Amino acid sequence: MSAAVFTLGAVAIGCVVAAHLLAGASWPRRSPAVAIALWQALGLGWGVATVGTLAGFGAAGLPGRARTGVTSVAAGSARAARLVFGTGTAARGWDVLTTMRVVSLTAGILLLTLLCWILLAAVSAVLRARHRQRALLGLLAHDDPKVPGALVVDHPAAAAYCVPGLRSAIVISAGAIDLLDQAELAAVLAHERAHLRARHDLVLLPFTALLRAFRWSAIAREANREVALLVEMMADDRARRRLPARELATALLRVGASGGGRPPTGALAIANRTTATGMGAAAAAHSAGGGTARPQPSRQAAGGGTARPQPSRQGAGGSAQACSSSAPIGARPAGSPGPTMDGELAARVVGRRQC
Repeated sequence: MSAAVFTLGAVAIGCVVAAHLLAGASWPRRSPAVAIALWQALGLGWGVATVGTLAGFGAAGLPGRARTGVTSVAAGSARAARLVFGTGTAARGWDVLTTMRVVSLTAGILLLTLLCWILLAAVSAVLRARHRQRALLGLLAHDDPKVPGALVVDHPAAAAYCVPGLRSAIVISAGAIDLLDQAELAAVLAHERAHLRARHDLVLLPFTALLRAFRWSAIAREANREVALLVEMMADDRARRRLPARELATALLRVGASGGGRPPTGALAIANRTTATGMGAAAAAHSAGGGTARPQPSRQAAGGGTARPQPSRQGAGGSAQACSSSAPIGARPAGSPGPTMDGELAARVVGRRQC
């Protein structure tokens, strides 16, 4: 077996070990950009090294003339096919080691195919979700002078997210406008604009695809969660260059404490880390520049730290409720998981058409 195969195998194992160590480290919170670059290098290195190890081991010792590189893999695949189907002189060289090489070569090809397919499937799913979200926003969203440059949806839960792409948009719910003061709204807008400028959605996409392919893998879940948190911290850092940090920290804690609905698929939401990852305190402390930020009482809640859902306000061209028999958007039984906002907006559109 060639030294290159051993080297690739060592790199693949080393990437897994390094990913475990990186997931448990504390320094990435201080340098999120460096940590994201390292996560990307580990992910790419593991994929290339693993496929290379399997394909290289499978192609190296199969009967036939020795070759190198991609030519070796292609020639090995042809020899493996002749072995499997019992054709040609290669069929006489079948033994246990040859069987292992054929299995290894097949596994390498299948892994490469799976990784490419799952990445394409993730891209397709995100593009479809964004197209659907833009169509819903075109029907239901409206402008508001309190949040210039953003679209407002009449949703009582506090939520803010951005829809990346060529026709990017920042979306804020009416509940968030009621919950946050003007300085906090400006901080939220700066945070979402940082996501759009840096195209953090493209950073997250490969890790989302990897998680779809290996849902059973703890390290894939850790990588996806860590990178999602790190891109939020990068957006915080960019927002803090323009605005005071405390407004962003208090906005994070207020939105997280209000228990808003989940953001649409393919969107980057300010509440993701407080409601989904359970890291709201750490995120708010980072947003405040390392200090400790305490959640402030909501202006709508009488002495409490949790905002009460407000009645949906009338949007442009529509009423607060689509039909008198329909429940307002955001209403759900106590204790039930919150639906995505685009699902609730779609339900409102359907309700309007039925009236």
